[in-house]
Amino acid sequence: MPRAFLIVMDSAGCGGAPDAGAFDNAGTPDTGANTLGHIALACADGRAEEGRSGPLHLPALDGLGLGAAIRLASGMDAPGLGAVPRGLWGAATEVSPGKDTPSGHWELAGVPVPWKWHYFPRTIPAFPDGLVAEVCRLAGTDGILGNCHASGTAILQDLGAEHMRSGKPICYTSADSVFQVAAHEQTFGLQRLMDLCADLAPGLHAMKVGRVIARPFVGDPQAGFTRTGNRRDYAIAPPSPTLCDWAQAAGRRVHAVGKIGDIFSMNGIDDVRKGTDAELMNHMADLIEDAEEGCLTFANFVEFDSHYGHRRDVAGYARALEWFDARLPALFDRARDGDLIVLAADHGNDPTWAGSDHTRERVPVLGHGAGLRELGLIGFTDVADILAAHLDLRGGAG
Repeated sequence: MPRAFLIVMDSAGCGGAPDAGAFDNAGTPDTGANTLGHIALACADGRAEEGRSGPLHLPALDGLGLGAAIRLASGMDAPGLGAVPRGLWGAATEVSPGKDTPSGHWELAGVPVPWKWHYFPRTIPAFPDGLVAEVCRLAGTDGILGNCHASGTAILQDLGAEHMRSGKPICYTSADSVFQVAAHEQTFGLQRLMDLCADLAPGLHAMKVGRVIARPFVGDPQAGFTRTGNRRDYAIAPPSPTLCDWAQAAGRRVHAVGKIGDIFSMNGIDDVRKGTDAELMNHMADLIEDAEEGCLTFANFVEFDSHYGHRRDVAGYARALEWFDARLPALFDRARDGDLIVLAADHGNDPTWAGSDHTRERVPVLGHGAGLRELGLIGFTDVADILAAHLDLRGGAG
């Protein structure tokens, strides 16, 4: 029985979204943003030399059709990505009214978002008084810190010491539909932070805020503060059954790698494997080696987005891409006859762009195990259809 693996390279967009002008970063429309294309240009121009050098080198992805997908999506000939495709390849366009993580993943799994997300205003304070009062009630504090749009790493350095002194949680948001709570694992308590976010989530979900994110950190004012790997996303549940549910309903196991379980509120998920992207790659190798026949594995590699896209680190993003690409041949070699491995993205996050938020882009769709197959321009939901057909999930997407 065939198996399917869907790997999301978080934020690895390829430009060309027809509605990019309706989205912006720091007041600059997303028109022309192209995460992978602009990284390739920067590498070719010698503007991404930290920890790497020369043109962007992605032979495994480009061999499947990455360069062709960028060209199809945006019209750009990305330097160094000119291979003739040998795999399944195309580019997908999103219809959900957002450029956030849940929208992209749900739509890749067959379910576009049917509502408009709630976004907090770019004001100080950013949050309504009633929400602040609820946080204080649940946390047992007489106030919060932050209450603004902020970079998650910068706000720790700005407010970490005061948080440790006062015990007040640091609450902030971004251009996404999120409410984020940062707290020190020792002085505030990791479980206390998780309980606070879990208790806040139902009310925020009712407002159509997509995620409440627990952002634990460690450190001190002298050494500085660092976020830990214990982040947890409390996401609103998908509005209808997704590819994961279709697979479960057919008696197949569904393995989640990375933050997939959080994104889908564990709907349709049998087990979760988390860790750094390096650890997730090892999990993927194990699953391709050992996972049962007929299963679906759904993975998210988040560090492209969280470590490099939001921080506008072009060289770091290029290094991460080249590391990821170098690990793919071993995954492909472990695949069994009949396996389909699909690689895609959920949105863009062009590190050469204005601001520090996601960019509205088309995404590449690449596949190993289907031979040469040109998809053309497709929708995000077509990715779910391809995987459902491969797994013979009859009536899944219909």
